[in-house]
Amino acid sequence: MTLVGLRVLREVAERGTFTAAADALGYTQSAVSRQMAALEQASGARLFDRHAGGVRLTGAGRVLLRNAVVALDALEAADRELRGTEEVDRGRVRLGFFPTAGAVIVPHALAMLRQERPRLEVTTREGSTPSLVRALRAGTLDLALLSSRPPHRSPDTDDPPLSVEPLLELRLAVVVPADGPFAERDSVSVEEIAREPWIAGAGSADEPVLGVWPGLPGRPRVRHTARDWLTKLHLVAAGAGITTATPALLPVLPPGVRVVPVEGVAEEVRRVSLVRMPGPAGAPVQALARALRRQAADLADLSDLSDLSDPAG
Repeated sequence: MTLVGLRVLREVAERGTFTAAADALGYTQSAVSRQMAALEQASGARLFDRHAGGVRLTGAGRVLLRNAVVALDALEAADRELRGTEEVDRGRVRLGFFPTAGAVIVPHALAMLRQERPRLEVTTREGSTPSLVRALRAGTLDLALLSSRPPHRSPDTDDPPLSVEPLLELRLAVVVPADGPFAERDSVSVEEIAREPWIAGAGSADEPVLGVWPGLPGRPRVRHTARDWLTKLHLVAAGAGITTATPALLPVLPPGVRVVPVEGVAEEVRRVSLVRMPGPAGAPVQALARALRRQAADLADLSDLSDLSDPAG
């Protein structure tokens, strides 16, 4: 086994396809395939199962990945130590998060953390739940903020089970133009919003369309697609359509929009959880986790839809 082979293994496990791993590493796909074939020969086991969407680690592949992550992290730590104690003392932690968390949880948590641990280096990335879970398994993330819908199952079924800590629950509502027909309403019905044009994130094999109210009757009219929440909200303000969001976004809403509850259906609840690999957490990870918990607690009150009944609010 070679260090190059182990690094390629980690990248393939994180990206989910040989093509994506090759792009990330600057290799050709055939070079990645050769590295993985050599690693399978050296380990004497099949490391990946192929499927239509890419590759998935086998049991043997997961065992090798867990140990490869330890070895590669140890080598990176040695490299940092050889470059000087200042970088070692500072510490670092890598955080992944779902899109909405990047607007309402992560920035404030990082601001709090900077006050307490100014030397702590935090790097972040946004992603879908499957991509962030793969990154946790591959050891390229230390923590991830994930969103789930009932019945809130574990984000994957691999071993060992991930450590999942629920932080808060957010209720969905619809965001409408402030000068539109629903602007002065205390609530709207599913039948009414089903006829409206929608602004949503593009769906994928990893996750459904984001932004359309779940379970709408008929086929929704998705007029605009955008992954970025700020873009969606500004499109709503421009009268281009409506979208779904949580009232936790109230502090960052642009002018010209209102958040309105949906009546006549069960509440749509999304749980925000802090997820990491099992086992002891280092001091940098613990410090960031504490800051995220505090920010989540501050946001809990904003998920109460009863505060939205006043149009002036």
